[in-house]
Formats: sequence, structure tokens, C-alpha cells
Amino acid sequence: MKKVKLNILGLSYSQTQTGAYALVLSEADGNRRIPIIIGAVEAQAIAIQLEGLKPPRPLTHDLFLNVALAFDIEITEVFIHKLEEGIFYAEIVCEQGSNRIRVDSRTSDAIALALRFECSIFTTEEILEKAGIIMEFDDAGDLHENGVSESNKSQKSTEGQTRYADYSMEELKELLSEAIADEDYEKASKVRDEINRKK
Repeated sequence: MKKVKLNILGLSYSQTQTGAYALVLSEADGNRRIPIIIGAVEAQAIAIQLEGLKPPRPLTHDLFLNVALAFDIEITEVFIHKLEEGIFYAEIVCEQGSNRIRVDSRTSDAIALALRFECSIFTTEEILEKAGIIMEFDDAGDLHENGVSESNKSQKSTEGQTRYADYSMEELKELLSEAIADEDYEKASKVRDEINRKK
């Protein structure tokens, strides 16, 4: 079975399920994308790590990382090995000394851990053929997927940032600290984006 390496492309609100998110994985050496619908809690765990935010207390996946490191357990890869009735199945490959163990996992949890352990994510060619979406260019030259152009996506992103555009750098930093302390990571990522934009 040929393994195909995947990268994390990003997160977006699901267009099909209210309160859910689409985690988009991209083929490392190709143009196919796999959208995986995940819950808000799982999306938050992934977004925090993607944004480089440090919560004041360890979240569940951070706790798993700390326990694994304390017992000298390393996650070497995440493998999305099955797609059945629209549900992706994953396993985490762990190593402790000479022992190599495969642990069944929800795909969203496996990816949240892959980010924390900085390990590779793989799937099969068969799953990519079944669930992969090919990115295309429209007549204007914009990259789009499922009819949503990149220019529209960036416009939505800009709309989210404008509410913080009038704040000073000191006010933004204070807002960021408050958002992290309140564990409001969605707000924290928007404030952080505005800070980066002003830099």
C-alpha cells in the first residue's frame, strides 16, 4: 500500500454542517485536497497549535504530549488509513524504545497530536482518489475550491480583522492576553492576525 504524505492547509467553517469546521489537508506532492468535517472543540485544539498560541493551562492534547514525553513515548506518524460512509479513520504510530505501537484515533485528535509532536501525516492513494478535491483556477486566475475563490476568502478574513484595526499595538497586546486568559482562542487568533498585520 502506497502512503501519500499530507500537509495541513487550514481550517474553515463548514458550509454543510452548522457549528462544524472543515479541516483541509493537502497532498504534499500534488494538487488534491481532503476536507474533513470536525467539531468546534477539535478545531480549536488544531487552531491553537497552528496559530502558535500558548494557553495558560494545558489543554487535553497538550496534556497527552506532556505525559508521553514524561514516559519517553514519541509519536512518529499519523496514518489516515480508512474512509467508510464519509468517516475517516486514523491511527497514531507510537514508539517507546524498541516498541512500536499503533493506536486507533479520531482523525481530528490524531492531527492535533501530529502538530504537537511535529510528525508527518499520511494517507493512502485510494482515500485520495475517493475524497480528494482538485484545486482549479477560474478565468480570472483565482484559485478556487467548490466555487469559493481565494479573493472571497481573503475578503472574509479582512472583514474579521477590521474590528481591531483602530486599536493601538498596546491595546491589541492587552486584548490578546485577555483572550488567552479567558481561553477565547478564536478571538485571540483574530487579534494576533491584526498584530502581525500592523508589524
